Amino acid sequence: MDDAMFNLARDAMARAYAPYSKFSVGAVVRGAGGKLYAGCNVENAAYPQGCCAEASAISAMVMDGETSIAEVVVMARGDGLVTPCGGCRQRIREFGDDATPIHVCDEKGLRQTLTLGQLLPLSFGPENLKT
Repeated sequence: MDDAMFNLARDAMARAYAPYSKFSVGAVVRGAGGKLYAGCNVENAAYPQGCCAEASAISAMVMDGETSIAEVVVMARGDGLVTPCGGCRQRIREFGDDATPIHVCDEKGLRQTLTLGQLLPLSFGPENLKT
């Protein structure tokens, strides 16, 4: 994780639309080509329907034509580590692999780096569908 990823995640977290949970999250994915894609969580009145920050960032990446995640930053406030939810872990898995680093941060800095394999062991991915 470099300063650009950290700063972009912080900016994304500041733009989150979380009027119901009051829990803002920013995420950044780095595509295999090196480009950064940011996202924030976006809630709506049909809470808990909404979009996670990681899903927003992945959607921006796919819209740009990238199909591989090199690394991820997730940023939120809180005493505990804020890691991607189960659904977002699977979304990351679609474009990453067990070795994909996930940097868990708060506004002060990096709290811990985990691999996707640690967060989603024995995962099911696109290669499982190949016959």
